[in-house]
Amino acid sequence: MLHLNSVLAGGGTDDQCVRLVEGLRRCDIDAEIAGPDGRRFSEICRARGVPLRVTPREGPAKLRLILAVARILRRGGHSIIHGHHGRDLWATVVAARLSGRRQRIVLTRHLAKCPGSPASRWFLLGRIDLMICVSEFVAQVLREGHRDPSSPEVERHWRPPMHGDLSKLRVIHGGIDTTQFRPRQDATVAALRTQWGLAPGEFAFGIVGGFTAPRGKGHREFLKAAARLRETLPQGRFLIIGQGNLAETLRSDIAALGLAGVAQLTGHCADMPAAMNAIDCLVHPQIGTEAFPGVVMEAHACGRAVVASALDGIPEAFGAANYGQLIPAENIEALAEAMRIEAGRTPLILAERLVLHSKVDASFSLDRLAARTADTYRQLLTHTGGPTR
Repeated sequence: MLHLNSVLAGGGTDDQCVRLVEGLRRCDIDAEIAGPDGRRFSEICRARGVPLRVTPREGPAKLRLILAVARILRRGGHSIIHGHHGRDLWATVVAARLSGRRQRIVLTRHLAKCPGSPASRWFLLGRIDLMICVSEFVAQVLREGHRDPSSPEVERHWRPPMHGDLSKLRVIHGGIDTTQFRPRQDATVAALRTQWGLAPGEFAFGIVGGFTAPRGKGHREFLKAAARLRETLPQGRFLIIGQGNLAETLRSDIAALGLAGVAQLTGHCADMPAAMNAIDCLVHPQIGTEAFPGVVMEAHACGRAVVASALDGIPEAFGAANYGQLIPAENIEALAEAMRIEAGRTPLILAERLVLHSKVDASFSLDRLAARTADTYRQLLTHTGGPTR
């Protein structure tokens, strides 16, 4: 199986792609990745023992990339080519055609919206064998479209559906590494709390992920909710964990809202399992589109409460452990009240946190993701009909 990924620079899609291939190999599936060298996740491939077929720079119309992948397919005897990024949809299809072989073509849709071009929406399903959707909500969008005209976010107003043979859509939920994301009470977690200036008895809310202008993933709403809690929850601390081009705006918000000393930008954290254990509650007040948020599952797998927007694929990720609260998006008052309630809960003991971990592990582990994907591959390869072209 050849997984095409022309990015490998970072982010959820790259992480899922590499970890999926790693899991498939544990299922005795001969899987490898075709992608560029010198990127963050190309180095991670090598560190994890995931085979990487290095591809050249894409070139005009991605021609160099397509021809290189076609050669890999022609020489490698691959049964399936599997593309992940939206930018690789047609490159995957064209490379398979040019290879002269008859690989099955599989794509994964990691976003909660249809591919942007009319050609993709109308003709892509007719050129592939299967499109995997990372959540039921993603499949719903691709089948029916989705309207949210009242949202301040333009991308939510109208997401059109795909056309063609919709039976080719298959839901396989994304997964997380539950061997890493699990409850911990150790020196590394304690050191991280100390690094962040958290004193004993302080309750740390954390929002995790990149933040890009103008509003991030609800980062500014998070700070507005924090300001409402400033007087009534003096032990509350509000951490923005990640990086992005909204940093100066967020620092200005912290000053303007009177949150100096209780809210901070921590920067990038290289040890996210420790970070999820170091905070007391994950806040995910998403305002844009969301396919299936890994951070929600990661926090639950570490036995932490989650306060998140009840939109798109978030309830599916939340539902396995179901600990915390889902709130209406864009509602600062509801967000602040939910955060206040979570800070007032009796802290879970380790045994209770392990119960939450087991629920996430049963539904959304990487091994489950790999096993379901491997079963899907086998079904495709044993189907009596030929690959769709």
